[in-house]
Amino acid sequence: MYDLASYFGLFFAAFIAATLLPMQSEAVLVGLIATGSHSLTLLVLVASIGNTLGAAVNWLMGRGVERFRDRKWFPVSGEKLEKAIRWYRTWGRWSLLFSWVPIGGDALTVVAGVLREPFLPFVILVFIGKAARYAVLAAATVGLIG
Repeated sequence: MYDLASYFGLFFAAFIAATLLPMQSEAVLVGLIATGSHSLTLLVLVASIGNTLGAAVNWLMGRGVERFRDRKWFPVSGEKLEKAIRWYRTWGRWSLLFSWVPIGGDALTVVAGVLREPFLPFVILVFIGKAARYAVLAAATVGLIG
């Protein structure tokens, strides 16, 4: 039961971290790796799926941005949104490979929704970027503690 709770906690942390709410999924991942009692591959997969699904929430918010843009709770300022739109228009859907970047990555996933990026390419590119980030972090952690 502890293992299931650990994986669920990681999924939850990764999901929340990908939305525009503050959360550190990397710390949870590193902590679970450090215990040595979990499958490294499964940890990276769970974190990647959770983070990708959280980004999908941002994509959905982007689809409704005109309805929500002026709401106090909407997590992307107009300035950040415009900057992300310029970046996205310059680099296109391939910029989603960088959706894991701490500053601006979440805004890219919102902008993908605003600009009506089809969902399947969005999910594939976001998953690749986020999985690569978690894989590198996991490898570095194992290298440091191993």
